[in-house]
Amino acid sequence: MRKYRADLHTHTVLSPCGDLEMSPVNIVQKASERGIDILGITDHNSTLHAPLIKELAAKEGIMVLMGAEVTTKEEVHCLCFFEDEIKLSEFQKYLDQHLPKIPNDENKFGYQVVVNEKEEIVDEVECLLISGLSQSIEEIERKVHDLEGLFIPAHINKMMNSIISQLGFLPTDLNVDALELSHHITKEEFLKKNKYLSKYNFITSSDAHYIENIGNTWTNFFMEELSFCEVRKALRSEKGRKVELEK
Repeated sequence: MRKYRADLHTHTVLSPCGDLEMSPVNIVQKASERGIDILGITDHNSTLHAPLIKELAAKEGIMVLMGAEVTTKEEVHCLCFFEDEIKLSEFQKYLDQHLPKIPNDENKFGYQVVVNEKEEIVDEVECLLISGLSQSIEEIERKVHDLEGLFIPAHINKMMNSIISQLGFLPTDLNVDALELSHHITKEEFLKKNKYLSKYNFITSSDAHYIENIGNTWTNFFMEELSFCEVRKALRSEKGRKVELEK
């Protein structure tokens, strides 16, 4: 097995909270500098920047997991990833259908722009992307897995917008592919208070909103090659594949 460095939680300029320097070109450049092999693109409730970043990153030998950080009806943040652009597009339609039609106030929340590889603005999303969808966490998880995607509750140790802060616990019947911790806590510290989650695999990510944060925190994936199938196997600890948190 080869070891690959993965940062699976990255925002672009499309997220209203993402810095204006978080363009596709800049993100790929910084990920390459930081030695990232697998990069997750996870804008709030939108997948629109993921295909371009996948294309640019491939030239640097970086695999991109295309997806979004989805906010559920319960205000839980979840990372959702898809193998190809057909499934990604289908999920984008689902997001558009269930995102509340609340206009973004760019002066209050920030810009929500799509840019091309020349850093020219080609589109702007009008609806506020940080709103919660009209779908429950169970409904979103089922949709993700219906599209053969990966579903990972985000930063579950945080006091806001985590599954534990919002629900108080992780439902045993929720089909998760892994759980994400922020860099503020170690797995060992977290499990001291949440022993019932010991059976799950964990990842940790930068949740980068600024260029300098990309790759500051990562997870080691042990796999045979860079592929979506191998990532899934590593998250499930199948056939010798595994994930380990960087210490």
